[in-house]
Amino acid sequence: MTEELDFLGQDSDGGSEEVVLTPAELIERLEQAWMNEKFAPELLESKPEIVECVMEQLEHMEENLRRAKREDLKVSIHQMEMERIRYVLSSYLRCRLMKIEKFFPHVLEKEKTRPEGEPSSLSPEELAFAREFMANTESYLKNVALKHMPPNLQKVDLFRAVPKPDLDSYVFLRVRERQENILVEPDTDEQRDYVIDLEKGSQHLIRYKTIAPLVASGAVQLI
Repeated sequence: MTEELDFLGQDSDGGSEEVVLTPAELIERLEQAWMNEKFAPELLESKPEIVECVMEQLEHMEENLRRAKREDLKVSIHQMEMERIRYVLSSYLRCRLMKIEKFFPHVLEKEKTRPEGEPSSLSPEELAFAREFMANTESYLKNVALKHMPPNLQKVDLFRAVPKPDLDSYVFLRVRERQENILVEPDTDEQRDYVIDLEKGSQHLIRYKTIAPLVASGAVQLI
């Protein structure tokens, strides 16, 4: 398949920019988003354009297979590739839902305080899911436990009760674009801040919050 796809992405100023991708490039972007989401401790920026384009591409592949001859070897190869893409896509979406369930108060607070023009961490469907999950959690706690407790204990602050994502955790990464003068915070109070350069193709183990902006920009890939 060599046809090209229109992909609506973000330009450097945060506006919309139409990018033309081949199917192979589209799947590569999906895999990059999947790996980053899988290994990042926090919920990353939503990629609804990628998800939508991949689903459209899968429908297109299914139509091509229906027209192909069953005895053709290409049919079984394309079927295996479709199953692989479906697995990556479902794993990516499932990973995001698990993070929303785990950190829902913080995810909703981040969305609420997000500056205008900054990309959202949630798709419209994920935002609706997060709000419903929080409402159901509050209702469950109230009906099962809180209403049976003294009046002064019948309220719970979920934002404080639910742990935040651990941005100080360490992650493995591969550098996709050379980066200079990356400030690294020390592990102990006795050490001082220092600066490093990240060479393209090199791999590192580093604190996530140090390179979180580079993950968002695509300059590094979590592995």
